[in-house]
Amino acid sequence: MKFRAHTLRIILALVAVYVIWGSTYLAIRFAIDSLPPFTMAGLRFVAAGLFMFTVGKLSSAPMPTRSEWQGAALIGVLMLVCGNGAVCWAEKTVPSGLASLMVATVPLWAVVLSTLLPGGTRPAPRAIVGILCGLVGVFVLVQPQKSGSIDPAGAAALLLASVSWAAGSVFSKRVKLPSSPVLSTAMQMLCGGSLLLLLGSLRGEWSQIDPQAVTLKSILSVGYLMLFGSVIGFTAFVWLLRNTTAIVATSYAYVNPLVAVLLGWAYNGETPSSRTFVAGLMVIFAVALITTAGPPKAKTA
Repeated sequence: MKFRAHTLRIILALVAVYVIWGSTYLAIRFAIDSLPPFTMAGLRFVAAGLFMFTVGKLSSAPMPTRSEWQGAALIGVLMLVCGNGAVCWAEKTVPSGLASLMVATVPLWAVVLSTLLPGGTRPAPRAIVGILCGLVGVFVLVQPQKSGSIDPAGAAALLLASVSWAAGSVFSKRVKLPSSPVLSTAMQMLCGGSLLLLLGSLRGEWSQIDPQAVTLKSILSVGYLMLFGSVIGFTAFVWLLRNTTAIVATSYAYVNPLVAVLLGWAYNGETPSSRTFVAGLMVIFAVALITTAGPPKAKTA
């Protein structure tokens, strides 16, 4: 009976990560319909960070040290400012489903960075095949086509977002962070969100906000991103990391794009082209190869 309850919790957590994180791309698209991208993202993360920091402190977690704040700031810049912030900006011109396919290359870049950094690891042969397949898929995605091409600036921003999120994932294992995952993530959100708000201010985004023009759909989307994307989705992911294998937990990387493409098609009129479909399958297949590859080996001189 206990085993069944544990299995049920795993299934529910996986469904939450698959569906919620897959739906955030469309939620971002709706949110930036009437709100500027960096300010919207900053408000989302600061609000979610304050909530999670309060939860972390109520659980008697020790007060973070200066070095832990520095580590959280670095990861917040890489993952939230350069990562999520770039996605929000890119979705002004790139369909949400296509954005999710580009961001699905995060595991690919994580393997590449882990290989290049000092003390890194050498990827397994299956992972190398996955890297090559993923690079080809990305190349196909960003190529111009007769029916219209991807905005070059948007495509570049999505590539930056993928590499930055991967770098944040890799460096999170190398910097000092609080032992409490809730407190650690709250600090990253507070640092990243604050910098996003600053970036939005420097770009003059506050003057672009017309309270009368802000739609209810945008407001509800921001609330959804705060509560479901940042708080519930992350909590489910952290629980999976502690109760299943990393392969199972990170399987969201090649399920989220399917959810995002379907939601974009159903609710935002984003009909993927045949080439986008083929390239997307290549990216998803590449991520599947990388995440199911054998353990990496230490590099030898």
